[in-house]
Amino acid sequence: MLPGGPAALLQRAVRKARKCRGEFPVTGKPEILAMSKKVGVAVLHGIGRQGPDFADGLTTELTRLFAAELAMDVSTACEQLIIAPVHWDGVLRPLQSDLWTRVRQGGNLDWETFRHLLIDFAGDAIAYQPAPTGRKIYTEVHETIADVLSLLAEKAGEEAPLCIIAHSLGSVIASNYLYDLQVDSRKQLMPGTVRDKIGTTPLERGETLTLLYTLGSPLAIWSLRYHDFGLPIDLPSPKLADVHPALVREVEWLNFYDKDDVIGFPLKKLNERYEEVVTADVEVHVENLLTSWNPLSHTDYWRDKSVTKPIATGLARVWRVLNGQL
Repeated sequence: MLPGGPAALLQRAVRKARKCRGEFPVTGKPEILAMSKKVGVAVLHGIGRQGPDFADGLTTELTRLFAAELAMDVSTACEQLIIAPVHWDGVLRPLQSDLWTRVRQGGNLDWETFRHLLIDFAGDAIAYQPAPTGRKIYTEVHETIADVLSLLAEKAGEEAPLCIIAHSLGSVIASNYLYDLQVDSRKQLMPGTVRDKIGTTPLERGETLTLLYTLGSPLAIWSLRYHDFGLPIDLPSPKLADVHPALVREVEWLNFYDKDDVIGFPLKKLNERYEEVVTADVEVHVENLLTSWNPLSHTDYWRDKSVTKPIATGLARVWRVLNGQL
């Protein structure tokens, strides 16, 4: 992992959000806002090389839109919406760099740029899959998620509603983590080192999962591994009604995909269970003149308002219900 770990990345994301500009009137007395309940957001990036700043732009945009939805100033929104990046690329990058060095030493190669991209992109998916002899990368990636959720529980509150935003391979990782978490008491799927990192708070245990947003998700491809294309996670979380009964009706899973993105697919029609759990497959057309018409659109979900606006609306709706304003 990069120096500083999840805590440093969260502090960085909060500082970045506070730099965003926008003037919106504050609603309500400051002392009431100070006592209000917060919403926690974990953001997982997708395939390819990602720096610790991968979520900076999304953090800024979601905070601005969230503030506008609730008619509060941006600095107040920063206190109410706690966004934490899950930078799992830090687990894989050293291994990929070592592989690239070794294969280049093995002989001359044509198309080196494309080969390097293949290692960065396809290599992520291959390395993450559990091997017959071990689950080292799978485990370390999931340990990173556990660390971030622990930090969110500390900063947003132990019972804060949890929103997960996951792009590309990150949606597969998030799905696997949540599935392991939900069935762990019965099947012991979660590695012991991951289980040891999970506290007893409802947020860390996934019990407050309320919103799930998948962007350019290849979950449909991963479903080929299972009979009848497998089972999605439980949404709402089985224990959400025990913690926040009023939020059960606010639960949503929006799966955003661009028809030009060959990695992102609809999910609702995989089987009856996905039909039930996924709220909607949302077709979007990400707006980048260079990539919107081709497969490179896979990287552009983060900055498109057709994606960020519905997410901010969902977050604001949950905040309102949580704080008795609906």
